[in-house]
Amino acid sequence: MLVYWLRSRHKIKTIEMSDGWWGSGERPVKGKEDESIRPFRIETSDKEIEDLHRRLDQARYTPHVEGAAFHYGFNSSYLQKVVAYWRNQFDWRKQVEVLNKYPHFKTTIEGIEIHFIHIKPSYVPHGRAVQPLLMVHGWPGSFYEFYKIIPLLTEPASHGLNEGDVVFEVICPSIPGYGFSEAPHKQGFDSVAAARIFHKLMNRLGFKEYYLQGGDWGSRITTNMAQMLPQCVKGLHLNLVFITARGFGGIFSVMLGAYAPWLVGFTREDVHRMYPFIQKNIYDILRESGYLHIQATKPDTAGCGLNDSPVGLAAYILEKFSTWTNKSFLQRDDGGLESKYTLDELLTNVMIYWVTASIVSSMRFYKENITKDPDLNAISRVGVYVPTGIAAFPQEITHTPQVWTKKAYKNIITYSYMPRGGHFAAFEEPRLLAQDIMNFVRKVEHL
Repeated sequence: MLVYWLRSRHKIKTIEMSDGWWGSGERPVKGKEDESIRPFRIETSDKEIEDLHRRLDQARYTPHVEGAAFHYGFNSSYLQKVVAYWRNQFDWRKQVEVLNKYPHFKTTIEGIEIHFIHIKPSYVPHGRAVQPLLMVHGWPGSFYEFYKIIPLLTEPASHGLNEGDVVFEVICPSIPGYGFSEAPHKQGFDSVAAARIFHKLMNRLGFKEYYLQGGDWGSRITTNMAQMLPQCVKGLHLNLVFITARGFGGIFSVMLGAYAPWLVGFTREDVHRMYPFIQKNIYDILRESGYLHIQATKPDTAGCGLNDSPVGLAAYILEKFSTWTNKSFLQRDDGGLESKYTLDELLTNVMIYWVTASIVSSMRFYKENITKDPDLNAISRVGVYVPTGIAAFPQEITHTPQVWTKKAYKNIITYSYMPRGGHFAAFEEPRLLAQDIMNFVRKVEHL
């Protein structure tokens, strides 16, 4: 009995893998699911483009509030400039070819089609191991966020990142309900269900062990993957960790941290990023999270308008690429969008939502998750024991100091204060993120 008790104390708690069915109608009683991997290409048509142009031409605009910049949301004067570019200069056919430069595939898992891109290095020096890496996007992003970081990870020598020991084979799926992955037809599809499906995807591709990387919802999904099958996860790298101060201990650390940060484990950089605490962690979060309350309660209502109006969709999505990239962009009439991205890049991401009519199903992911876990803190109750690397970008929506991160992630190998960048790290600062991923994997491989 004593031996059993001692063993149980050290047993790692995991999330049950279980199973699911998200297809239309009842799950077939007989017959095995088609497990084939099918090549896929994104296509467009004159009809699709003509319909878009017609809707852009018929858009109605509300005059902006003078001097408001982006404080009221997307500035309508700048929006008209974006739409003019979209209508007259943006070449969707050309961008479709850009999207198709990497191999796309689909496979059916738990009754729905899962879309993913799969990129292998073209050359691997003798004796060097290729590490499989699953990268998961968030909202309102897509698999396209990773297009600039993929060549850095699969062909590091060609981009001055060659240290002789780390090369990746990259798999980027679309979360079900996003882009070219089919939307779940049943209620309840949350991050745990997505985690299970992505484990099944990696197993179907022949991988027994692999690395994971994610931000936004991708962070939660990959964290759930590490909690579900830790024996399959060689390492977990995240560019967003959302763990808040809880209970008396959390409140005490916040209060004391402003005056004696070393006593509660805060670094000088933590203090710089977290304080003034009320402004940065309450007011700023409230200002930026209105969308979350809508999507966590009645996503289909707001989604109706977004799914019908490309201009409304662009404003809703691109506003996030402004303030989530840099909070100070609120002060700019153009939201600072073109200081970090090109309009072609931004509109390509919008088009992935538009041509797939997936904005509503992507928004539902908030309802499915927050209904079950209102404070998004279930991660801490299970814990993550796989080797973990964290890249903390200074313009991220919220900052989580390493001492708080340890409450959930028990085996942190690297924690990096990144010099610049915000929420869409792979899209905005691909080189910085690639270097941090490589550094993390290098250390894990030498443990």
